[in-house]
Amino acid sequence: MTVSPSTAQGLRRTLTGRQLSMIGLGGAIGTGLFLGSALAISQAGPATILAYALCALVAFVIAWALAEMVVVHPEAGSFGAVAQRYLGPLAGFVQRWTYWTIQVIAVGGEVVAAGLYVRFWWPQLPLWALVVFFSAVVLGANALAVRFFGTVEYWFAMIKVVAIVVFIGLGLVLIIFGLPKSPATGLTNLTADGGFLPHGMQGLFLAMVFVLFSYIGTEVVAVTAAESEKPERDIPRAARRMVLRLVLFYVLAIAIVLAVVPWTVTAQGGTVDTSPFVRVFESAGIPAAATITNFVVLTAALSSANTNLYLTTRMLHSLASDGYAPAWTGRLSKAGVPRNALVLSALGLGLAATLSVTSADSAYIALFGISVFGALLVWIMILVTHWAFRRASASASSVRLWGAPVTSGLAALFLLAVMVSTAFIDGLDTAWMAGLPFFAILIVAHIVITRRRSLSGSKNAERHRGDR
Repeated sequence: MTVSPSTAQGLRRTLTGRQLSMIGLGGAIGTGLFLGSALAISQAGPATILAYALCALVAFVIAWALAEMVVVHPEAGSFGAVAQRYLGPLAGFVQRWTYWTIQVIAVGGEVVAAGLYVRFWWPQLPLWALVVFFSAVVLGANALAVRFFGTVEYWFAMIKVVAIVVFIGLGLVLIIFGLPKSPATGLTNLTADGGFLPHGMQGLFLAMVFVLFSYIGTEVVAVTAAESEKPERDIPRAARRMVLRLVLFYVLAIAIVLAVVPWTVTAQGGTVDTSPFVRVFESAGIPAAATITNFVVLTAALSSANTNLYLTTRMLHSLASDGYAPAWTGRLSKAGVPRNALVLSALGLGLAATLSVTSADSAYIALFGISVFGALLVWIMILVTHWAFRRASASASSVRLWGAPVTSGLAALFLLAVMVSTAFIDGLDTAWMAGLPFFAILIVAHIVITRRRSLSGSKNAERHRGDR
């Protein structure tokens, strides 16, 4: 059973399969890979390679579960709308508002990051002006027809992909053959400085906690289902290609980073100057290595901001369609774009960006905690929704997650373990402190909205009886 295009509430099916694949990559490949993934490497050393490979399996399960569901229900709101269908209104409300919030926070953080990357070249430029400029850029890209957004994101993502492919190629040459200015490194760095697993299994698990967030964004392909030309064909294909490319790019790139540069050095990274990409490009004799890497990182930040803003508007449009957001946010422009939803998302973007600049040590840390908690909650709810979807025997889908519900159950348990562990990890411990109150606020908001709608319906019914 496949829903008709009308269930997309007016959104236009103009995104091609090629665009969907690149949009998925654009949303999932962030700046962390280019700047060294220092936190994960500091925990697990060379075994970070395993952390990326294992977390890729979790991302694959989530992406495939989503593909199975949205092929049957290619509607606006994606997994949030499907959650409402199979888990009830509260689940759909919480999931979509949570996802909207964490993506708005992400967009705010990315436009600030983009401003900081530009100041790498011109430190005298005011950060606020750069944040305003880049916010206008991504808002403009999202305000036009969705096909234009798809084209912009395609080329943004292409720059990242090309940079990673070049990096992997140069890295392999440097490892195996060496270059004129650098002898072959071989694989000795993978077993030096404490061995492959210097901090034991505990270090590997902690690394997986940080690595997991590198794969946030793999769900973006499912959100595009309502605007895909042929969702039954393109969504599974895009999900498969995206996850396989992510595995290839992340695992190979991290393996090269750890083989070329000692992990004790990479663990101290986090800036453009110390990026492993810069070190490999310099070893290959490429001039202006830091400048090239900074340009790629800038593009990565703008790509993520562009895609995440797209996600926020579609979630808000879906919420408005179900009466859980202001009705005006559900209206579409002549080009079929929810521009009113974009306006409200822009307000959230402005708040997140402002707090990240002015209150990095207080308010923005709380937003970061909500983002961490919310991302894990959304992923767990996706897997629970898939379980309910299968139980309802609704899967007439041409796509089926292999081994479900065992595979999806194991992935959910892993995510739950990560969620619990965030309470005991420095830097992630704000997840519960900020996430639980936020979750409670959403539940209360749903109760209030539901009661108001119920009272309004009762009054209208009484008025109708009186008129008769």
